[in-house]
Amino acid sequence: MFIIGLTGGIASGKSTVSQVLHELGAAIIDVDQVAKDLQQPHTKVWQNIVDKFGREILQEDERFDRKALGQVVFNNPEALQMLNGIVHPGVIERSYEMISELERDGQNVAVLDVPLLIEAKMTSMADEIWLVAVPEEVQITRLMARNGFTREEALARLQSQMPLKDKRSYADIIIDNSGSMEETRQMVVILWKELLHRIAV
Repeated sequence: MFIIGLTGGIASGKSTVSQVLHELGAAIIDVDQVAKDLQQPHTKVWQNIVDKFGREILQEDERFDRKALGQVVFNNPEALQMLNGIVHPGVIERSYEMISELERDGQNVAVLDVPLLIEAKMTSMADEIWLVAVPEEVQITRLMARNGFTREEALARLQSQMPLKDKRSYADIIIDNSGSMEETRQMVVILWKELLHRIAV
């Protein structure tokens, strides 16, 4: 089975590309969802996070208050590193399990959809890395529109991640998503057809 490692910065449009690949026939492993599943109340990961950061980050139903947790970690690199150190090992283990399940089911191509593919040192899990990239100013504008962030809040989110320009050196394929959705779709369709041709040879 061929594995695409799909990544990009926040508000780069990675989810759009993932959706197109799904429509074209790729199996998608949504690592964000894997992480959320591992953080359900009273799981091992949930307990470890609560032990480190306190119950102030919980809602009444004991699920994480994402906004409160975000405020704790996004302006504090050490706290973010601590959170990732709790979550990433379980995510990697579960992702390997899902890859094995898809292989057993006879799937030809799987997409490992991971915002922090490079930062979490998951690049070795993929045969090829596809990076969805846009100019930083586009990320800021999209974040402000999508999340209602101020410019300062949007910049804080960007600065908590590896810059897209630094991720480019890891990528086998770079998808420029600064144009229209239809332009991006056409680009992904072409890349998909080329990939199927390459792995069939």
